[in-house]
Amino acid sequence: MKPVYKKLLPLIVLAGFIGAAWIVTSNPPQAKRGKPSTTAQLNIEALTVKPAPLTVEISSYGTVQPRTQSFLLPQVSGEITYISHTFRDGGFFEKDEVLVRLDSRDYLAEIRIAESTLLSAEQQLSEEQARVEQAKQDWQRLGNSETAPALVLREPQLKAAQANLISAQATLDKAKLSYERTEIKAPYTGRVLKKSVDIGQVVSQGTQLAEIYAVDYVEIRLPIRNSDLSYISLPETSRFASTTQQVLPPVNFVSDIGKPQAWQGNVVRTEGAFDNDSQQLYVVAQIDDPYAKTVPGALPLKMGQYVKATVTGNTLPNALSIPNKAIYQGSYVYVVENGLLLRKPISIAWQNDQLALIKSGLSADDKLVITPLGQVSSGTPVNISVLDGQPNQTKANKRQAQKKGAKRDKSAQQDKAKVKRDEQHKGAQS
Repeated sequence: MKPVYKKLLPLIVLAGFIGAAWIVTSNPPQAKRGKPSTTAQLNIEALTVKPAPLTVEISSYGTVQPRTQSFLLPQVSGEITYISHTFRDGGFFEKDEVLVRLDSRDYLAEIRIAESTLLSAEQQLSEEQARVEQAKQDWQRLGNSETAPALVLREPQLKAAQANLISAQATLDKAKLSYERTEIKAPYTGRVLKKSVDIGQVVSQGTQLAEIYAVDYVEIRLPIRNSDLSYISLPETSRFASTTQQVLPPVNFVSDIGKPQAWQGNVVRTEGAFDNDSQQLYVVAQIDDPYAKTVPGALPLKMGQYVKATVTGNTLPNALSIPNKAIYQGSYVYVVENGLLLRKPISIAWQNDQLALIKSGLSADDKLVITPLGQVSSGTPVNISVLDGQPNQTKANKRQAQKKGAKRDKSAQQDKAKVKRDEQHKGAQS
């Protein structure tokens, strides 16, 4: 019996392997793969693109310059005998105020000399006029009926006496003018930028006394980019008309020197040529209240101070504008269509630091993605959680809100049940 079993054992093992192999091949393992989730995994914030009026704000910069700046020079020579208390660096002065006075004694003496010369000339003229009258009478007494010659009537001598009188009068006027010029007066209301002389110093004609500037208003030279020129109405003067257009664009100036401050002004003129270095057109803006007379506590503007400017340009009635943060590489944006992310190329017509005016690529009512995205492909499912600054009530959001509400209700019921059990337990103990 044992030999027969040993002979059949390999056959039995082989049959078992064959049966197992048949079972495995007949019933292959199947992976339980779920269907891809259609639920959006990316929450984004979107903005509905809509045409709206847009006032173009053009950014620029510049330094404060005085309207009029000049050197104060004497027109006569002399020793400085008086200096006004306002004649110092940074001092303010009024128009026609005496800033410097020179020693005037020499000029008073010149006036007296000129007056005496004038009196002598008047006397000579009177004597010559008497001689002319006497010559006329003598000519008539001799019985001459024709007109007397000029030499007989002493006309050359009379004209010489008249010329001497005119010269003496001019000498006196000039002496008085020189005397007046010993008082050096302010040509306009202004401020001293730098004083160069002091009392006791002898100055000659043309010596620089100080550098001064007018304070009625200041000007700022502003560069305008070529791309901004079509969006602003600049004041221009035509060679065929003497008047300037009354379009003076408002300008807001800000400076953070000391403390943040702001000033209001207007563009008053346009320069006649492009700058050679930057190839940009410059405009000149004017601030009428540079010393903050109407703003108590504000700091006055300083000459040479750097300021940032925002020029108010034209108003576009139906502009498609979007924030700059929604633009990628300056050439495309993301929009949402049917719950999917879509990349759209755009063309920018104008742009500043905050927003861009779209020329093409977007249409009204497009859902523009303003959430910063990384490397995201078109076709990615997204969920708009915030639309136009408000929570978006989509179906997905409603389901999430319902789930959160159900969890809150369930938690509240569990809390009530626990309180009830505790009360029952306390009652049983009592």
